[in-house]
Amino acid sequence: MKNKVNRDIPDKFLTDYSVFETTTIDHQKIDYKAPTVKVVSQKDTKLVHSIKEVIEKVGLENGMTISFHHHFREGDYVFNQVMSVIKEMGFKDLTLAPSSLTNVMNDMVVECIKSGVITHITSSGMRGSLGEFISHGGLDNPVILRSHGGRARAVEQGEIKIDVAFLGVPNADEYGNANAIHGKAVFGSLGYAMVDAKYADNVVLITDTLVPYPCTPISIPQTQVDYVVEVDEIGNPEKIGAGATRFTKDPKELKIAQLTNDVITQSPYFKNGFSFQTGTGGAALAVSRYLKESMEKENIKASFALGGITKPTVDLLSEGFIEKVLDVQDFDKGAALGMAEHENQQEIDASFYADPFNKGAVVNQLDIVILSALEIDTKFNVNVMTGSDGVLRGAIGGHQDAANAKLTIITAPLVRGRIPTVVNDVTTVITPGDSIDILVTEVGIAINPKREDLKEIFANSKVPVFTIEELQQRAEKIVGVPENLEFTDRVVALVEYRDGTLIDIVKQIKE
Repeated sequence: MKNKVNRDIPDKFLTDYSVFETTTIDHQKIDYKAPTVKVVSQKDTKLVHSIKEVIEKVGLENGMTISFHHHFREGDYVFNQVMSVIKEMGFKDLTLAPSSLTNVMNDMVVECIKSGVITHITSSGMRGSLGEFISHGGLDNPVILRSHGGRARAVEQGEIKIDVAFLGVPNADEYGNANAIHGKAVFGSLGYAMVDAKYADNVVLITDTLVPYPCTPISIPQTQVDYVVEVDEIGNPEKIGAGATRFTKDPKELKIAQLTNDVITQSPYFKNGFSFQTGTGGAALAVSRYLKESMEKENIKASFALGGITKPTVDLLSEGFIEKVLDVQDFDKGAALGMAEHENQQEIDASFYADPFNKGAVVNQLDIVILSALEIDTKFNVNVMTGSDGVLRGAIGGHQDAANAKLTIITAPLVRGRIPTVVNDVTTVITPGDSIDILVTEVGIAINPKREDLKEIFANSKVPVFTIEELQQRAEKIVGVPENLEFTDRVVALVEYRDGTLIDIVKQIKE
């Protein structure tokens, strides 16, 4: 069956899934699944002295689902510590359900798949050696890929039933109160971990800094925590900003950032009280620099900034250009430290951020969002998950969730090296074209034909405007027509839209 973005979904998946039809979230009633709670008496202690002991205490069994968060990004030590013990203890057939997977986790995950410890995975993304392994058929069962909002929805509805959540926290007390703004390995917001703590049957906090009771401020409360384990080190905060959150000096990316700022400031949404979110990627992050200059010149302040937060966003808060920051994740150490300094840098969980099936996520209030792309096609569909070779090498993150803002801007170069970014059809549809309003490249912009209002605004602008077909043809002239990728019939990953419908599949690379 073909879905709304013309992707063919094999019949065997239609028993468990509906196919993607619309970005509109209708009114409906949703049942949330409460966790099983094991009562802690006044005589009980939660402090456990080793990871092996806590695994025994929670009663981990073959076939269960375990979760982790990825707030440490490439500085994470908790995941490998826990998984090495689980592997040594001989567990099999586990489902791995982290908020996302980073490169530092890859080798351990591959080892655990090969040894039968892990047989199912659901995640926001994967890349590096793990992405290569999965894309070449290394896991028997398809990976399920979800956005951050989609994962929160799936946890709350019980589609992901977490048996044990192993959550690294920079400081905690012995009774299970914790935050991530104090300690040796500060990373700021615990936004993704907070959902796991609320819904997992067993919650284990792993920390390298025990503090006297009560640990405040409280991000994860004692009422949700079963056990606390103290280890030597939980992570390296210097590596939080590695990879996708780089700050660019590339002239092409800076040109894209300048054009993006021009688009924002000439749009009807650039006015006092506007709200915005910037994604990862060099150009998207660089927009903050130019936006500050424009806000200062026009005497405009934003009501709030959202999402994964960087130091430039916190600087805008400090300098009075933004009233509030709603923080689900910190992308660098500067943003993480800001959580302890600014009362208006408010920690929020992933459900509050982007769950489409709650009583109102923050993404519903966004005016402007700036996101990046690996590919965008002539239907404005966006791919942030698979490379030009078809290999898994990215993450959905909050892309689908935030893309429903009043003005959704995609920033991308026309080509990367010898690879076109603007194509006829993306390799994998992650965010549907209905959500996208404007593409900004270094040569100019393309406006989604559905936005006649924006076409009128920019008709008399100095910003160069093209059709997206013209940009695609321009990219093709530079690098030629890429060869068609070859895949087998075997599906290695299922891509959910944020509402749980299937928007695309990823097939195994043909050798």
